[in-house]
Amino acid sequence: MSRISPYGTWSSPITAAEVAAAGGGPQWLDVVGNEVWWAEARPAEQGRVALVRAVPGGAEDVLPAPWNVRNRLHEYGGRPWAVAGGSVVFTHWADQRVYAQSEIGVVALTPSPAQPQGVRYGDLRAGRPGEVWAVRERGTGPRPTDIERDLVAIAVDGGGERVLAASHRFLTVPKLSPDGRHAAWFGWDHPLMPWDGTELCVAEVAEDGTFGPHRVLAGGADVSVCQVEWETPATLLALMDPGGWWNLHRIGLDGALVNLAPVERELGGPLWKTGSRWFAPLGGGRHAVLSSGRLAVLDEADGTVAPVADELTAWSSTGLAVSGDTVVGVAGGPSREAAVVRVSPDGTVTDLTPQPELPSAFLPVPQERVFSTADGETVPVVLYPPRNPGFAAPDGERPPLLVNVHGGPTGQHFAELDLEIAYFTSRGIGVATVNYGGSTGFGRAYRERLREQWGVVDVADCVTVAEALVAAGLADGDRLGIRGGSAGGFTAAAALTTTKTYRAGTVMYPVLDLAGWVADTHDFESRYLDGLVGPLPDARQRYVERSPLANVERLAGSVLFQQGLEDRICPPDQADRFVARLAGRGIPYACQRFAGEQHGFRQATTIVAALEAELSFYGQVFGFETPGVARLELSR
Repeated sequence: MSRISPYGTWSSPITAAEVAAAGGGPQWLDVVGNEVWWAEARPAEQGRVALVRAVPGGAEDVLPAPWNVRNRLHEYGGRPWAVAGGSVVFTHWADQRVYAQSEIGVVALTPSPAQPQGVRYGDLRAGRPGEVWAVRERGTGPRPTDIERDLVAIAVDGGGERVLAASHRFLTVPKLSPDGRHAAWFGWDHPLMPWDGTELCVAEVAEDGTFGPHRVLAGGADVSVCQVEWETPATLLALMDPGGWWNLHRIGLDGALVNLAPVERELGGPLWKTGSRWFAPLGGGRHAVLSSGRLAVLDEADGTVAPVADELTAWSSTGLAVSGDTVVGVAGGPSREAAVVRVSPDGTVTDLTPQPELPSAFLPVPQERVFSTADGETVPVVLYPPRNPGFAAPDGERPPLLVNVHGGPTGQHFAELDLEIAYFTSRGIGVATVNYGGSTGFGRAYRERLREQWGVVDVADCVTVAEALVAAGLADGDRLGIRGGSAGGFTAAAALTTTKTYRAGTVMYPVLDLAGWVADTHDFESRYLDGLVGPLPDARQRYVERSPLANVERLAGSVLFQQGLEDRICPPDQADRFVARLAGRGIPYACQRFAGEQHGFRQATTIVAALEAELSFYGQVFGFETPGVARLELSR
């Protein structure tokens, strides 16, 4: 029989330590011979990323500690490993150099960096025999935007590196044609982001491996290419969106372009990390594609895109490959965590990494819903209601609700199991994840709802959802909170300083001063706000008005800041400045600063401390006890 207890006070077997253990997971998957390999983030090892391979009954490490298979290309990182010339080639986080492991051990292939900001490599791929190709990023001065990038070939035998091309400010690694005579890549320049516009380039490859002048086959300022692969020596396959949706196209070396299955569905996604994949050819005119996070098979014969393995609703673009007649990748679903899976032609799913034993009765059941704004726009939402078989709330009580804002803002939340969300829902706190205007997965027009409207449309969409759930009796209007990290942290802070909807907010590694962020952030995003807010200097007043730091006096609720001290994307100075202006104002607040953390939290100790503090914070603001966690000290 369920015990009657107020929402938020329910005890749960889902601990912060279990959430931390699930906070890593597989990524950057590929097939090597007949084996499936992937990188695996490990919070218990200070966030180290290991390289592993599937073996009967589980997986084994390819590289022992302390090797950390990760890089800082564009700060978000690119594909960090490849197999070339019989060696495992990888980037190591500590020094950003490229290494190779062979039968003689691990050796460095690139020199120790000497430039002011160092040298980074990413998006590794086997090139000509004996070479691995990569994007190289070199610091040329003291500012974060003092960066040069080029495409390089690195000799696996330690013979050094040579430049292949440098067509754009931002580049993806070249792909060598089956006959070795051409290379293809795509790139973009400021102020565009890769989901705004990119150019697909092709160059001839001479017998000595040098590239001839490149030419642009497709793309442009208003067409985004997010993945390209060679099909034959004369044709390429590319995901691009000339019709407003990322669809799969065939492109000839003469520039002829054919959409293989015109659908108003996103078969691609935003290129936050170079080397991401959303499709893989299956042969016979069939292709595995990811359609807004779900696996499907595109059949050229009839132009259909048919779903496969419906229980897997969230496939990662850092892990998709074909092994024989099966698809392998990293995927999760509403009742299962992300894992390495194999999907057979008939849709049968086989786990290559074991699913942990989870208390299924305590896990929320995600509900996909759509809400309408006052101006008639639709806002997709994934709702996670409270769920705990051991407890029930008193009659008439409505649950607290957290509006969860994804980052990006060019991102998307899928209907999937998230133990961080379950940590709250199993204690009686509802969570609504909002795919506000600007999110991916719903076409270019929906993404561009946020054009020059960041801090307006995202905030309004989240308020619309919160108020609709209150009106439906699914949330307590006096106990609404908002939480988010990075761009989601900006939206959370903007909502707290421009609306009266929320009583509490958790703001993680945020943007708080728009103009200041543009001046301090890394090169990849340094012109991002041209599209999201407007170009400077013409839009400077807009930057000021929408900055949460300029509106501290309008703060409507309590706030918890959580910040990594090594964050180069959203430097900690912004949170520090906001907190300094809160002292003595009488509004409860706290700020957690975590040493050794960058943009997002990777270490188990950090994840536990942050999550338990967040729960204590909501308990104090919303007025319920939080047994089992230390009390967070709030200042005023």
